[in-house]
Amino acid sequence: MDNQDILKTFGLNVKIERLKMGLTQAQLAETLNIHEKHICKIETGHQNVTLKTLSKIAGALDVKWNALLETKS
Repeated sequence: MDNQDILKTFGLNVKIERLKMGLTQAQLAETLNIHEKHICKIETGHQNVTLKTLSKIAGALDVKWNALLETKS
């Protein structure tokens, strides 16, 4: 899996978990204290994140951070 695949997988998993919680991108962004456009870029695989941000996103979505990196079959 190359870097672009990892970003797309992570972004898709963030979107899936966000939608499961019934959150909009704006609501998640507000919780994380980041701009809504940043969430959009993450979810589309156009934004790399730091481990700190990954951890914050996982916490806000109430999932383990590694679940956000797993490829779903």
